[in-house]
Amino acid sequence: MKKNKVGIIMGSSSDSEIMSAAAKVLDQFGVEHEFTVVSAHRSPEWMFEYAKSAESRGLKVIIAGAGGAAHLPGMMAALTVLPVIGVPIKSSNSIDGWDSLLSIVQMPNDVPVATVAVNGAHNAGILAIEMLAIHDKALKEKLIDLKKRNTEKVRQQNSSLNERPANLK
Repeated sequence: MKKNKVGIIMGSSSDSEIMSAAAKVLDQFGVEHEFTVVSAHRSPEWMFEYAKSAESRGLKVIIAGAGGAAHLPGMMAALTVLPVIGVPIKSSNSIDGWDSLLSIVQMPNDVPVATVAVNGAHNAGILAIEMLAIHDKALKEKLIDLKKRNTEKVRQQNSSLNERPANLK
């Protein structure tokens, strides 16, 4: 039986295209996760149940995506001691995603939500992996490899330029 470590939740199924980027990253790192619609406004009882049972179900991190008023990440953070990563979503009824971003980052004291860029679900996945890697050597090694590959990509880009800074040749 699979043991999910990360809960990826969103306020509506219309957010799934954006939030699937987090799932893709977790899949690439071999991290078990669940992918669920949990609306702070349309299903508050389900939201409470989800948050209250998250830790006992084995979750270690919650990634919560929300557009518009974007209350889902903050409510999750209020209801659980698990780290919550907020993904502001530029939805059809948002103000270019700024309303969602501000709703998520401006949490009151003692209710933090780690927040990524608007539609930044990929980085939310990476951040969740970094949190899990604190106690997981294998994940930490995979992150180190990712950083090395990224560095090599940058070096390859520089090698294709005609002029490079003298101290980098």
